[in-house]
Amino acid sequence: MRQALTSISLRTVGPNLYEFTDQVTRWTRSTGIHRGLLTIYIRHTSASLLIQENADPDVRTDLQAFLRRLIPEGDPLYIHTLEGPDDMPAHVKCALSATSLSIPVDDGLPTLGAWQGIYLWEHRRSPHTRKVVLHLLGE
Repeated sequence: MRQALTSISLRTVGPNLYEFTDQVTRWTRSTGIHRGLLTIYIRHTSASLLIQENADPDVRTDLQAFLRRLIPEGDPLYIHTLEGPDDMPAHVKCALSATSLSIPVDDGLPTLGAWQGIYLWEHRRSPHTRKVVLHLLGE
């Protein structure tokens, strides 16, 4: 059994889904591990990870719209407001989505479906550089 570990930085410029499937695929292939389990982990509490359709951009637009409606800014329920009006909603969005993904690897590639992509889901309005850790365990 072998392991490989790396981290990548992803630049965001506001709320959106940022696809990074190609970076993950290139790194996975470069490890020389042909079969195993890939874990992807984001080191933040106001952005998350998602596997979603990568063919029609309307899917990403609709997801953003739905989440904005479900978790609005300015809700009087929020006590944590020190970091701006988009911060607490970003934490809630992160809590309801994923901070890690597990993807089987076969023949040196993540076993994604034909229309699946790997996304960082940025929940804050200001630009950020997000750190994502990739860990592959296999043979």
